[in-house]
Amino acid sequence: MAKIDRLFDIMLERGASDLHLLQGQPPKIREHGRMIAIDGEAPIDEDTMVAYLKEICSPERWSHFLDHHDVDFAYEKDEHSRFRANYYGQLHGFGAVFRIIPTKILTLEDLGLPPVLKSFASLRSGLVLVTGPTGSGKSTTLAAMIDYINDNFSRYILTIEEPIEFVHPNKNSVFCQREVGSDVPSFAAGLHTACRQDCDVILVGEMRDYETISLALTAASMGTLVFGTLHTNSAVKTIDRIIDVFPADQQGMARTMLADSLRGICAQLLLKKEGGGRIAANEILVGTTGLSASIRENNISNIRNIIQGGKNVGMQMMDDVLADYLKQQLISAEEAYLKAQDKNRFALQEVEF
Repeated sequence: MAKIDRLFDIMLERGASDLHLLQGQPPKIREHGRMIAIDGEAPIDEDTMVAYLKEICSPERWSHFLDHHDVDFAYEKDEHSRFRANYYGQLHGFGAVFRIIPTKILTLEDLGLPPVLKSFASLRSGLVLVTGPTGSGKSTTLAAMIDYINDNFSRYILTIEEPIEFVHPNKNSVFCQREVGSDVPSFAAGLHTACRQDCDVILVGEMRDYETISLALTAASMGTLVFGTLHTNSAVKTIDRIIDVFPADQQGMARTMLADSLRGICAQLLLKKEGGGRIAANEILVGTTGLSASIRENNISNIRNIIQGGKNVGMQMMDDVLADYLKQQLISAEEAYLKAQDKNRFALQEVEF
């Protein structure tokens, strides 16, 4: 048993989502969205921090961390407990964050996600994006969509992740899961070789640079179904982010490729639920001829109108979902205001901060 495992046991017992370790601070957990210090724990000194971190990290990754002060990997405590780990350097020494990875892959129904996501998973080609800030449950939503494919279709599925979070069993589909840093040097390198692997579906854990985004667009336009994530919280901002990553002289080409290949965007936020726990809110954009024309003509401001007019095909605005949750008293007026895009719409609730 590793020294750090006792902290994981406390985290699991409390139902927390994350464990935070900072040199000079006592260990903290994130419980229902709130950061809480673990009772009775002393501030972590350098020797203790090194003992916690080094023991569960491979020698190669530990060496990389000491050189670069940043490393990501997955730690399997036992068959029931896996964690996504991020080690980093900070002003007062080392730091680390561990997020629980559920060992059971939840279904789209389990998660209460919009049924239209099944139609995204049923596609044969194109680009589908799941977006949202860190900690919004993007990986869990993607895993549920991939699991739906696995249950219902015979596909060859390649995932490129940093680190591998959900381990998918082969059911109707066959999986190849590659981890950045151990199986492949980068997301872009994984995508480069994917074109020679006869893939039906590619999951790109994070699309954060020009090369990765360009290769993902190319794969989607060539007949592969590509799933990816970005750290954006709305459909409009997602499209802007993809176009902006290209050099100015290539943005026209990028708009054309995106217009031809984009099949859907699911933007996700995780909200504090009244009475405890959290609930996901999703903005949904579905690929239509109107969307393709708006992207190609750089008329991005029209996308809100497309979503508003596309409710019959499963589209929905984030603010409409927040308003619906507020009406059902699932979230507080303060939470709706903080997460809303149009603050004026929710300021009428006379919230006091």
